[in-house]
Amino acid sequence: LAERLSLPIIGPHTGDQYWIDALPQQSAMFGFPPARQFTPTRWLQDGNTVAIGRETLHVRHCPGHTPGHVVFHAPQIDRAFVGDVLFAGSIGRTDFPGGNHQQLIDSITQRLWPMGDQTVFIPGHGPESTFGRERRSNPYVGNT
Repeated sequence: LAERLSLPIIGPHTGDQYWIDALPQQSAMFGFPPARQFTPTRWLQDGNTVAIGRETLHVRHCPGHTPGHVVFHAPQIDRAFVGDVLFAGSIGRTDFPGGNHQQLIDSITQRLWPMGDQTVFIPGHGPESTFGRERRSNPYVGNT
């Protein structure tokens, strides 16, 4: 699609290069048409911004689930797109290559909590919640 429409590929973070390298094997394993490796037009780093239409998202590197996991924060609307770092009542897996439980906890408490208790987060799957609610009740990172 990027080639056909001459679109840039923005991201991921360099820490997740191994996911790109594994695309051919992953697509074959799941019965998808052959996928190939690529080089992003731009790697994402902590502190970058990404524009989507008229909105600007702030990039926060939050390793732990994977080494290069990034979160997109939209402070103007109190929203964060966190992928599989944090869930309502749970946290992400850390059994992927390069995953690290303590690093995930640190990412949540040191990088997400400062975004504010009022911030609604949208996880990779499952219901949304707020950082404040999770700080109070999440059994993995509550009261931190």
